[in-house]
Amino acid sequence: MSPPSANSASHEVKGHARLFAAWAVHAYTASGVIAGFLSLQAIFLSKPRQAFVWMLVAVLIDATDGVLARAVQVKRILPWFDGAKLDDIVDYFTYVIIPAVFLYQFQLLPASGTLLFVAALLLSSAYGFCQAEAKTRDFFFTGFPSYWNIVAFYLYAGGTPIWLNGSLVLLLAIGVFIPIRYVYPTRTVRLRFLTNVLGAIWVGVLLLLLSQLPHAHPWLVIASLYYPLYYTALSFYFHFTTSPPSSKLPTRT
Repeated sequence: MSPPSANSASHEVKGHARLFAAWAVHAYTASGVIAGFLSLQAIFLSKPRQAFVWMLVAVLIDATDGVLARAVQVKRILPWFDGAKLDDIVDYFTYVIIPAVFLYQFQLLPASGTLLFVAALLLSSAYGFCQAEAKTRDFFFTGFPSYWNIVAFYLYAGGTPIWLNGSLVLLLAIGVFIPIRYVYPTRTVRLRFLTNVLGAIWVGVLLLLLSQLPHAHPWLVIASLYYPLYYTALSFYFHFTTSPPSSKLPTRT
């Protein structure tokens, strides 16, 4: 049997290690704003490829930080620090503000009323992020989940008409207010493995497209839409075929 002092020292070391791991995960989440800043810098230097590369880095950070947070139990170790709020701040910056700046800076929106389109994007997403049920208990997003970085990529890589770009931005901004439940790729349980495998392949295709910018091959752009179409179709299917969990508390008998 180890002496009490040795056990105490061992517990202290483990406690410090858990504390360090928890803060490291939060720092990892926060590093998304650095990727966002570098993307913003690339936008103002008129370097669209680098801008999208850093947007993709931010997405990959966002896609993996939750897994790490649950693995090290950050909520239990740092109960007074709101990691979810940190995540929302980073996400609004990287998924909303930066794509809005990209669309504006590269003149992908109608010249007449550009501010209207940007405002629709920014304000609708501000509403979406602040909903109590923005993320549901059964791991869905409520309303269009502000994937404006993906929208900006396809509008730029696809060379779509300006009028179509503006119409799509307004349509998706309205979609934020329509309470359709969208798949949370890393957490929605049903078909999660398939969703993530298809997503990983899609990221590989996006990297190929990024290497081709500013002149991406049109057929590859079209082919890469398989994942956004799969994601949208799956979300609508789940929304209309499954019931959300009851918000009522169980009664005592």
